[in-house]
Amino acid sequence: MDRERPLREFLWRQATLDPAREDKMIAFYATLAALGAGIAWLATGIRIVEQFERGVVFRFGRVIPAIRGPGLALLVPVADRLHKVNVQIITMPVPAQDGITRDNVTVRVDAVVYFRVIDPVRVAVDVQDYVSAIGQVAQTSLRSIIGKSDLDDLLSNREQLNQGLELMIDSPAVGWGVHIDRVEIKDVALPESMKRSIARQAEAERERRARVITADGELQASARLSQAAEAMAQHPAALQLRLLQTVVEVAAEKNSTLVLPFPVELLRFLERATPAELGRLAEAAAEPASSADDGLSISRTPHIPEPRDADQPPRLGGRPAR
Repeated sequence: MDRERPLREFLWRQATLDPAREDKMIAFYATLAALGAGIAWLATGIRIVEQFERGVVFRFGRVIPAIRGPGLALLVPVADRLHKVNVQIITMPVPAQDGITRDNVTVRVDAVVYFRVIDPVRVAVDVQDYVSAIGQVAQTSLRSIIGKSDLDDLLSNREQLNQGLELMIDSPAVGWGVHIDRVEIKDVALPESMKRSIARQAEAERERRARVITADGELQASARLSQAAEAMAQHPAALQLRLLQTVVEVAAEKNSTLVLPFPVELLRFLERATPAELGRLAEAAAEPASSADDGLSISRTPHIPEPRDADQPPRLGGRPAR
């Protein structure tokens, strides 16, 4: 019974309330409900714009020039519509394009384009899909730059071609509110026959350089050898020292047979000493012959045959030959 008493008191108080007070309570609750509905309606017009985005507002279908920056963007419900545009740098690979260069070589070239939005209003209004539009322009420009360039330019002069390709893509992109930051040619695919031709050309060029370097080395070596020959001619002992040094270098090899040549300087020394030695030997041989002479004079004049004896043939067996 004690538990039902508070309930009976509450019902009695509600029955004894003043009608005016009851109307006030109803109005208060209605105001709260309307206020909640208004807050919920206004909350539908709040948008969040990220740091890397910009907001373009369309009010009843017409664009508002004022661009909404990062943060909260308050819109008029039902009347406004927010279109977000990404302003980050977009990296878009360009599919490989087949083309014929100016020197009639078939190549396959691919590239990559870096671009970003600089005018969100024009991007949202002037072009339907700016990414696809930039891709189509990049492919067309790449095929055009292939046809205007030689193969050597595609292989070695990439920087100039990248700048030309960037200008070709940037010309229509500026009208769309897009800026092309950079364009790079990634790879140039050549036919196998052309690769072999280029390899042969490079090999011939390397061989030519090798021959020139070898010839220069031989020229410098010959000049040094001529200077060394002049120095050795002034100092003959230097040649002997060089010979001994060569012998030492050859003797270091254990698997070789060393043949020591006769020194040239020793031959020259013997050549200079031989006439003096022969004179002394002749004098020594003449002294015993003069001491053994007993006073008999021996004529040393050689016998010269008379002309008539010289004209006759020699005799055989003591008889004149006929």
